[in-house]
Amino acid sequence: MKEIKNISRSRAQESSAAIERLYITMRHLFNRGFYKPMGVSGDTLREALLLLRPEIYGTIAEEKVELNGLLYVIERLPVGIEECRFINLTSDEGYSKSHFQAIVPPKRRRNCYRIDEEQMNVEITRGRSDIYDILTHLTFIFIESHKIKDRVLLDENNFEVTRDWEKLEQVVLQSKKLTLIDKEKAISHASNILGRPFSEVLAIYDDFGTKEKPDRFLHIIYWLGKLAIDEVIQNNKRTITFSPILRERLGHHIHGEIWATNIKEVLLKNNLINRPIHIISANMHSVMNSIFSKQAIGSKYKGADTYAIYEDLSKSGANDLRAKVETLALQNGMISLPDQSGTNIDVQIFDIEKVDFSKSDFSKANFKEEKPVIIVMDYAFGEQAYETIDELLKPFKSGKEKTHLNVESVSIMGKAGILEGGKGDIMIPNAHINEGTADNYPFKNELTKKMFDGNGIPVCAGPMVTVLGTSLQNKDLLKFFHDSTWGVIGLEMEGAYYQKAIQSASKIRKSIHPDVKVRYAYYASDNPLETGSTLASGGLGTTGVKPTYLITIKILEQIFNIK
Repeated sequence: MKEIKNISRSRAQESSAAIERLYITMRHLFNRGFYKPMGVSGDTLREALLLLRPEIYGTIAEEKVELNGLLYVIERLPVGIEECRFINLTSDEGYSKSHFQAIVPPKRRRNCYRIDEEQMNVEITRGRSDIYDILTHLTFIFIESHKIKDRVLLDENNFEVTRDWEKLEQVVLQSKKLTLIDKEKAISHASNILGRPFSEVLAIYDDFGTKEKPDRFLHIIYWLGKLAIDEVIQNNKRTITFSPILRERLGHHIHGEIWATNIKEVLLKNNLINRPIHIISANMHSVMNSIFSKQAIGSKYKGADTYAIYEDLSKSGANDLRAKVETLALQNGMISLPDQSGTNIDVQIFDIEKVDFSKSDFSKANFKEEKPVIIVMDYAFGEQAYETIDELLKPFKSGKEKTHLNVESVSIMGKAGILEGGKGDIMIPNAHINEGTADNYPFKNELTKKMFDGNGIPVCAGPMVTVLGTSLQNKDLLKFFHDSTWGVIGLEMEGAYYQKAIQSASKIRKSIHPDVKVRYAYYASDNPLETGSTLASGGLGTTGVKPTYLITIKILEQIFNIK
């Protein structure tokens, strides 16, 4: 037993060292300004990722191509990036004012621009975490591309390839729409190339497709393999560059400052800046729906389950229902601020003075003095959480005047990985451990495990680890965090950064009240310790609706002083 524990610990130590090497290497390559991922300069990144073997990347260390991990990554990168030899990471440098059309990945909000056949520009406006995210994803797909090359290239000198590759190339380069027979023939050739069963490829095929490109899967496999072959045959190495403007701006809070100033100017314009303020980091629907849905559409749900209204609002075809709730909210104190700063963080401001609580689920709201203002900000991304909250908590300067915001609470809710339990469970942290650093942030959480008992959803409480990226986690390291004296219950990407900003603003800078109330609660989107329950295995569906709204309601009950 002792020997098994020692093996487990050494694997965790190896994984921890691999993450540290990735982190240091990515910073070095960024400062250098460019590198070739499959060349000598990319060796350390590739080796560290293969040693780490993150759960989200599945069979990255095996000969067969990893399909679920590839889908997860492709959904977070711009359409067409697999065809590009040159990938240029830039700041917001004015491409939105050009003829170039922005390409936004379906699962990660970032503006990307196809400059020509060979080059894709990716805008980085959310800090270092965005860079780590992209570089690990690109390293993964380039490793997979060389697996394809190894399976189809028979002779490097004579450029001899397998019949399967020739057949796949014919299908991809022709322009006519594929019949079912043609599609299944192509899948047969692709499955041989990928080292995967026909049924497995068929099952995931449509998930890669778009309305415009239903057969995109074949294109992705072909172009990944083709560029890998070109790297070997013609020495045309793929290259990642970092623009000089990005290198100059990173870490300077340029986008966060613009974002926070826009919010404060709206507060000033609407005479809200001196009112008690509660900040909530959440999605753009749960606070609005919790306050206004009963009044807007509740007549249809009398006698129904409490969460039926929220489940219906969360369905893909519920645009009309959502529009009714939003219209009512905008007429009763909600101000919508779509992002124009480049942070990709939209904001809603709720003037609670204008809300009729008698027609809501919060009719017992009890306000001792002034009614508060709630600022709801969309989810930040990794280190971006520090940049945005740090700027928002600073005093507002207007000419020579300086106005301190009367921030009474900061509440953080969202999705996270769980280490004890399953998808949809709730986690209540009491500390955030910042992975790869010595920064630990214990705090008093106004939300407690007991508050959520009796709602039919399992709840756990304890420390959580803030990770450099969900795509870097592996079982050995997470198991160590969970089983050791750290007793970690889950992992997420922003908690420590929020805490760093809140504690520095309240304890050091004194820009907000030193006893500002803090609330954290997460619901589990995945369990990386369970095979088949990682983020790459798919979303939560309606499983996430109840925990999302339960957390939202508990936060609002505290803000509204409902006992």
